[in-house]
Amino acid sequence: MTLSDLPAINAFLNGTSAILLTAGYVFIRKSKKEAHRNCMVAAFVTSTVFLTCYLIYHYHAGRTEFRNPQWFPPIYLGILISHTILAVAIVPMVLLTLHRAIKERFELHKKIARWTWPVWMYVSITGVVIYLLLYQVFPQHDGNRLPAEEASATSPVPQ
Repeated sequence: MTLSDLPAINAFLNGTSAILLTAGYVFIRKSKKEAHRNCMVAAFVTSTVFLTCYLIYHYHAGRTEFRNPQWFPPIYLGILISHTILAVAIVPMVLLTLHRAIKERFELHKKIARWTWPVWMYVSITGVVIYLLLYQVFPQHDGNRLPAEEASATSPVPQ
């Protein structure tokens, strides 16, 4: 695996989190508490792996700029800014929601989960959207390389 693989892996992890969050929501609506718990724990683990990969990528690759097409950066930045702010906010929300569930304080768990779930879902989905915009819909070429390749086309991810 190289550094240039991480953006696609991150999108996959975000998409997986969104699927698990959706399944967890459906299960709790059907009162399938064990299935709900399993999906939510899996979403938490998947999001934790994502965050680790994201931090490794950006530590080595630096900042990625959206340059072309020139008319699209304001739209992209609107998505990116809302995603980034909510991604920071969701970390303590998820931890608190998870803590309340572990402690079996389910009434308090439900109160914050009503806020946590939609924010977490938004962050997961917009993470995939950002990847698609940067790497698939409007690839940001610098010469012949994509953003991840500019940092290191062949360098392996540190272990």
